[in-house]
Amino acid sequence: MTKLVLALHVLAAIIAVGPVTVAASMFPAAARRAASSPGDEVFAGVRILNRICRVYAEVGLAVPVFGFATASLMHVLNSPWLITSIILTAVAALLLGQLVLPRQHALLTALVESTAEPRLDRAATARLAMLTGCFNLLWATVTVLMIVRPGSATGA
Repeated sequence: MTKLVLALHVLAAIIAVGPVTVAASMFPAAARRAASSPGDEVFAGVRILNRICRVYAEVGLAVPVFGFATASLMHVLNSPWLITSIILTAVAALLLGQLVLPRQHALLTALVESTAEPRLDRAATARLAMLTGCFNLLWATVTVLMIVRPGSATGA
């Protein structure tokens, strides 16, 4: 049972978090492109990237659910590496839900409202890129902690 839940946890992380990290990273540059060369195709790409981020963020809720189930089955809920991973995951989720997605939405709104000649504040897209980078760094750190697991029996 532990192996099945662990496999589901890893699959959920790959399938859900991977697309969010890529789409969120691509969004600021795509938004700048949409503002500088307005067109339905460019704008559609920005909307798709935002939709990927929103949908896969919701799907990503399965990652901690399966993670807690795995940790419980493995009796490691009190391990420092796991507690650190839980905290970093929570920070990443808050960053995505409270800062990255709302700023993506604001930029999309700005693009829609200025259809004649879309304009975006370059500083806004730069801040979004920085926040997205922080989100990605948090997930990379959690991934490393999950693999290395300080003090694990694997000897890694």
